[in-house]
Amino acid sequence: MAVTRSEIRRWLAEHLVGRFAELKGLGGPGREHEAFAERLDWERHLAAHGWTCPSWPVEHGGRGLTFDEQVAFHEEYALADAPARVNHLGENLLGPTLIDLGTAAQKARFLPRIRAVQELWCQGYSEPGAGSDLAAVSTSARLVDDEWVITGQKVWTSLAHLADWCFVLARTTPGSVGHKGLSYLLVPMKQPGIEVRPIRQLTGTAEFNEVFFDGARTAADLVVGEPGGGWAVAMATLAYERGVSTLGQQVGFRRELEAVAALADPEDVVLQEKLARAAVELSVMRSHALRTRGSDPSVGKLLWAGWHRRLGELAMLARGASSMVVDGDFDQWQRLYLFSRADTIYGGSDEIQRNIIAERVLGLPREARG
Repeated sequence: MAVTRSEIRRWLAEHLVGRFAELKGLGGPGREHEAFAERLDWERHLAAHGWTCPSWPVEHGGRGLTFDEQVAFHEEYALADAPARVNHLGENLLGPTLIDLGTAAQKARFLPRIRAVQELWCQGYSEPGAGSDLAAVSTSARLVDDEWVITGQKVWTSLAHLADWCFVLARTTPGSVGHKGLSYLLVPMKQPGIEVRPIRQLTGTAEFNEVFFDGARTAADLVVGEPGGGWAVAMATLAYERGVSTLGQQVGFRRELEAVAALADPEDVVLQEKLARAAVELSVMRSHALRTRGSDPSVGKLLWAGWHRRLGELAMLARGASSMVVDGDFDQWQRLYLFSRADTIYGGSDEIQRNIIAERVLGLPREARG
C-alpha cells in the first residue's frame, strides 16, 4: 500500500507531542550536541513504529518506499520541524553498503541493529594526510590469527565519541599505494586501543573528533568486500551519502532563508536582490534533486554547500553591525555563519567535487598529480 503525505503528516502530528515536542528544531550540523540522548529516544520511537530506514528493501527491515514516497517522508519530516536524526551514518551510508555488498552474516548481524537504532556508527575515512586525497590513507591493518589489528589515526570523525562502531578504510596490503591495497573494515569503538579526542570548533561545540587506533582489533570476517578491494566499497558508500534525504535538508534551508529575510531591511535594495537570488537558487536545487532522483551527488553537494555558506553571509548582512557583537555566546545567525564556512570543505571539498564531475561525469582528462 502506498504511503501518502497525509499519512506521514498525521503520524508526525500525533507523535511529536509531550516530551518529543520539546525536541522540535534541535540538532543538525554544528548542533549535534543539542539534546542528543532525547533525540536518540525519539529515533528509537520512530524505529518502533517502522519509520527508520524507509528506503531499505522490505526484506532487510525497511519499508521499500518508492522515490516519490521517500521525497514525501523527508520533506514532511522537515516541515514538521522534527529533530535532526542521530543515525544518519548507519541508516543512509553503512546500511545500503551492506545491503549491496555485505555478506549474509554481516547483514544479519548489523542491519537489524541499525534499523532499531541499537548501535550507532561513525565513518573512519579522513586522516591528517588524507583528507581530500582519500587514497593517501596510511592507517594500516594486518591479520593476526583471526583478527585485524589496526594502527593509525582518523580525523574529522563525526560523532565518534558517541558511536558504537566505525567503518574504517585501512591499508591492508603492505607497500601498496593509492587506492590499491585498501580494505573496508567494521570496527567496534568501545575497546582498548581506541582513543577519541574531540576537536573544538569555532562555534565552541565538538561534534568532530580525532580517533587514534593503537592495536585496535576487529574480527577477520568484518571486512566488507574483498581484502584489498576497499576502495570500491568506500566509493559506493560515498554515493549513498547525498541522496533523496537532501530534499528534507532543503526544507530546513528554506526555513532559514525566510528567517533571514525577516531580519533584512526591506528598503535595502541590494540585500533584497541577494535574498531573491537565494530563493531562486534554492528552487533550482530542489528541481535538480527531483530531476536526477538524487543520483548526482557531486553536483548536489556543490549546489547546497555554496548556497548555505552564502546564506550565512546574508544573515550577517541582515543583522548589520550587531552581527559582530557576541553577548556571552553566539546567537543562531552567528553560529550559522561560522559553521557554514565548513560546508564547502567537509564531505568532500568543492575542488574535489569539481574534479569528480570533470573526470567521472564529463570524461575530461585526469588532473595531473605529482
